[in-house]
Amino acid sequence: MTDRKIRQISALLIEVYNGIMQVEDKYLRTTQFRDITVKEVHTIDAITMYDHKTTTAVARQLRLSPGTVTASIDKLVRKGYVVRLQSKDDQRVIRLGLTRRGRLIYRAHQSFHRQMTESFLNGMDLEQVDIIEHSLLNLQTFLQIADEKGDSNEND
Repeated sequence: MTDRKIRQISALLIEVYNGIMQVEDKYLRTTQFRDITVKEVHTIDAITMYDHKTTTAVARQLRLSPGTVTASIDKLVRKGYVVRLQSKDDQRVIRLGLTRRGRLIYRAHQSFHRQMTESFLNGMDLEQVDIIEHSLLNLQTFLQIADEKGDSNEND
């Protein structure tokens, strides 16, 4: 692969990432969820409607420190999107759940991503979709390795 092609794809990745963030932000500003940021929506997405995760589990998924996620969750609790639930199994463990409002934004965000993905894959055959999936898995692996290296550099 040529250096020019790599630069071109790199620029496209940056442009697409920034575009997704801008569109998500614009969408939020036109809904009843004007009081929430895109980062907070991604925290809600990590909490999910289906599991009652701990703050540590959410932090791990978002690749953020537990302290950073705790601050975000505190805001989401104040805004009425998230509740803290005491574990039935272990009273010391606090789990996270979504309020009705949190579930609404969760579903809206899931719908947005589904529409975006369907649009992205529109007109592709299964072989092309498999290539896209393989490429995204390569990117995900790179990000995981880079994240782990960053963690080990912080400990030096």
